[in-house]
Amino acid sequence: MVIPLFVGRAKSTKAIEEAMLSQQELFLVAQKDAEKESPEIDEIYEVGTVATILQLLKLPDGTVKVLVEGKYRAQAEKYYFADDYLHAKIEPLNDEQLSEQHFEQLSRSLLAQFEEYAKLNHKIPTEIFASLAAIQDASRLVDTIVAHINLKLVDKQVMLETPSVHLRIEKLMALIEAEMDLIHVEDKIRGQVKNQIEKSQREYYLNEQMKAIQKELGDLDDEPSDIEKIENKINTLGLNKEAKEKSINELKKLKSMPAMSAESTVSRNYLDWMVSLPWKKKTKIKKNLEEAIKVL
Repeated sequence: MVIPLFVGRAKSTKAIEEAMLSQQELFLVAQKDAEKESPEIDEIYEVGTVATILQLLKLPDGTVKVLVEGKYRAQAEKYYFADDYLHAKIEPLNDEQLSEQHFEQLSRSLLAQFEEYAKLNHKIPTEIFASLAAIQDASRLVDTIVAHINLKLVDKQVMLETPSVHLRIEKLMALIEAEMDLIHVEDKIRGQVKNQIEKSQREYYLNEQMKAIQKELGDLDDEPSDIEKIENKINTLGLNKEAKEKSINELKKLKSMPAMSAESTVSRNYLDWMVSLPWKKKTKIKKNLEEAIKVL
């Protein structure tokens, strides 16, 4: 791939400057913890990519923008600091190639699965499929597809470290399958939330319509309706959980019933009784035995 990198660390900038003076090549490798500002040698992965510097631009804030092109995989046999930047002694990693027939079978399955993934993930440009179809090298095909999938760093590193193209294709297909499952779950949750919002909006709209009709008929003025008063009492009187749930359900039924129906009268009487109980009011206990004898 050809990608831009923004480099701000002094050690990395120094390494780029030195590379520009020789073969213009860098060993690009990820650190295990992205938050670490100055990782130790054992906190850096050993497998990375040898890349050529195509373009270099120094920005006003001191950052260096460098355009690099990845060439081949390599493994660091040794890291060491010298001249204020990190050096690596590397060994190229050769891909284990596939036969033409085997490549045809696996690539067809991989491309079909990637197309399914692209239908779910709408961020993948359609023109990528034309370029993928033209790739005849199995390793390049896998690496190109990986670049267009939303994977964690550790998963990308596993793909980078797998020399067998056959195993890399199998791992990639498993990762794509997992990503598709995740997208399906996200879509399901998003759909449920949308339906719930639509239901709430529909109920609000219908209630507002009912109020408007009642007001037009002269049944509703600017004062809170009896139902609204009951609803306010349910929310403020301190009913216990079970009583509040039952009252709210009964209130919903009451709102949907015709005002003159028998069922409406039953629900209304029940709610009136519920909100008239002294849920949080307590009377002082009288401990006068003589008074109790007199009452009894």
